[in-house]
Amino acid sequence: MINFDCHAHVYHRVAAIAGARYVPQDPAPLDTWCGHLKDHGLRGGVIVQVSFLGTDNAELCRALEVLDRRRFAGVAVVAPDVPTREIDQLAALGVRGVRWNLVRGAEIPNLNTPLVRDFLDRLFARDLHLEIHLESPRLAPWIGSLLDIGGKIVVDHFGLPSDVAPDSDPLLSQITRLRDISRLYFKLSAPYRTAFDLNAHAAFLMRTLGAERLVWGSDWPHTQHESRVDFAKAAQGRDILAASDDAKAVKDLYGLSAD
Repeated sequence: MINFDCHAHVYHRVAAIAGARYVPQDPAPLDTWCGHLKDHGLRGGVIVQVSFLGTDNAELCRALEVLDRRRFAGVAVVAPDVPTREIDQLAALGVRGVRWNLVRGAEIPNLNTPLVRDFLDRLFARDLHLEIHLESPRLAPWIGSLLDIGGKIVVDHFGLPSDVAPDSDPLLSQITRLRDISRLYFKLSAPYRTAFDLNAHAAFLMRTLGAERLVWGSDWPHTQHESRVDFAKAAQGRDILAASDDAKAVKDLYGLSAD
């Protein structure tokens, strides 16, 4: 059974950073999201820092402060030179990972620079994971190097496949050639961000990784797709994992329990 929505955004103010790619018109209140969870029989979830707020995690932190940490967690956005005390403060509030949003040509961090390596070492030493939002063709040649560093890697939105056939997709075919994918996780979320059906890709990931390294997410409030997707429609995506249980994956990644 799928008990958790592992990818949602919550914000009460809409005040974008300079250069934000997209700014929604309406807020996404915590109470509204929690109502959706209740309506669809979900026990908890993960709030992911929304891109237009950049590294200002204040909204995320305020939400986590009032939620049950046994059933809710967060994924923040921070700069690589973030002070260690800030990482620890975020972790104390329930943040369990950091997201790199690298789509649409954003610069891919150089893993060989001391700044980036030190950042990832500090992250992984605290059992926090790195979440990657990046298109399949760009992520494919990079995923092995990320995994070699030694921490858990979570790939957003099916890995944003570029090929209708999973075996031909750059990222999905690449992971079958890697020596060790035991710390690799995928989020089966936001299929509407890809132009073709992803059921075959979900089945491929189930065979390759197993249910214990897959989680589902609504991607609420479906930014840039609000006019054609709502929570009820997104929740139908749980059918992809209908015969699975997300208990192990959410425990390993976020420390959450449905009990």
